[in-house]
Amino acid sequence: MSPGSIEAIANLPIRYHWVQRLVHWLMAIVIIAALAIGLYCSYLVPGSAERQFLLDIHKSLGMTALVLIVLRIPLRAMLGEPRRTIAPPRHERLASHMVHGTLYLLMAAMPVSGYITSASEGRSLPWFGLFNWPNLLPENRHTGRLLATVHHYGAYVFFAALSLHLAAVVWHHIVKRDEVLSRMI
Repeated sequence: MSPGSIEAIANLPIRYHWVQRLVHWLMAIVIIAALAIGLYCSYLVPGSAERQFLLDIHKSLGMTALVLIVLRIPLRAMLGEPRRTIAPPRHERLASHMVHGTLYLLMAAMPVSGYITSASEGRSLPWFGLFNWPNLLPENRHTGRLLATVHHYGAYVFFAALSLHLAAVVWHHIVKRDEVLSRMI
């Protein structure tokens, strides 16, 4: 490595760009709320007014997450990742990439599968009562049921990946006492 490249690395920030941090925390709030509401709705009587009201909020949060991930991916590509003061071991980097990859995939797949479920079953696609997202799909109950199953089981995978992500953050902050958390706050 040349002295110029070492100097360039040393000048990299140690925190994510403020826009990346803002989008990360907005998505965290939106996704956790959507998962909690979706889980709660699974225990409510289908067709009840409370369930429909909460599902409309769940759908609104899901579509918000979709818009945010469409912003987040190019931001990540353009702004990159901040430097680390100490390089993590290879197994930690691999685990981090696997969990982050899974989370990024789910951040896109869950809203898309939810959209397809609602659209193919002819249901509304509201956004916080302000407007309805356009329904771009023909009605197809079979597709709706199939994607509803994908959406349902995807939520369990999301809970698992999110739990691993949060556990790793806590472990890095409390046990390793490194900068993983401070890079995102």
